[in-house]
Amino acid sequence: MKKLLTFAVIAGGVFFLIKRNKDAKAEADLWREATAPTVAPTGASSNGSAPAKAGSDAASKN
Repeated sequence: MKKLLTFAVIAGGVFFLIKRNKDAKAEADLWREATAPTVAPTGASSNGSAPAKAGSDAASKN
């Protein structure tokens, strides 16, 4: 009975370490994706709105 309990404890520890390692890798991948520089195509802004016209708006306010 002691051997079975010992085996269960060791197996649980191994599964815990595997899960923790997998979660850490997923978090690192998410962090890497979130902090990666993005290259927006010309004419598009990063928040999805239309870019402001530099010439017409600036001239009409002065």
